[in-house]
Amino acid sequence: MVAQTGKASESHLKAVFLFNFAQFVDWPSAAFPDSAAPLVIGVLGDDPFEGFLDQTIRGEHVRGRGFQVRRYHSLDEIKTCHILFISRPEGNRPEAILAGLRNWPILTVSDADGFAERGGMIRFVTDRNHIRLQINPDAAQAASLTISSKLLRVAEIATPRGP
Repeated sequence: MVAQTGKASESHLKAVFLFNFAQFVDWPSAAFPDSAAPLVIGVLGDDPFEGFLDQTIRGEHVRGRGFQVRRYHSLDEIKTCHILFISRPEGNRPEAILAGLRNWPILTVSDADGFAERGGMIRFVTDRNHIRLQINPDAAQAASLTISSKLLRVAEIATPRGP
């Protein structure tokens, strides 16, 4: 999945990607309090989306669920979240954050360097005005998430770094 960052700003395209990930990831039923609960897209740290994430999800549904955007300043604030964008500088030191989320069914996403190799699930890579995806399927599987082969086919598979 490669998107050009010409007319739309990079942050707008990333917001659309976050929304679209909901169509290509399966969460365990226990990730939702009930069948009507919304799918929550969270932003940890500074919000780079300029309100565009809220506009993107407004009125949208996937598999019968609406969407909600929540913004967090610390891990302690996260109670229910399904897709979590970890902004910089938090994403530049993801180990502590990812350790705090271990075993939670949350799709972790960032544009920080080396994010997928360091245990994150999806990293946005901007390359010559295009956004590419790096995916760490092992990290997703460890969190009981299933990423569609359609998404995996268009991404670079990240190889986790050793200790």
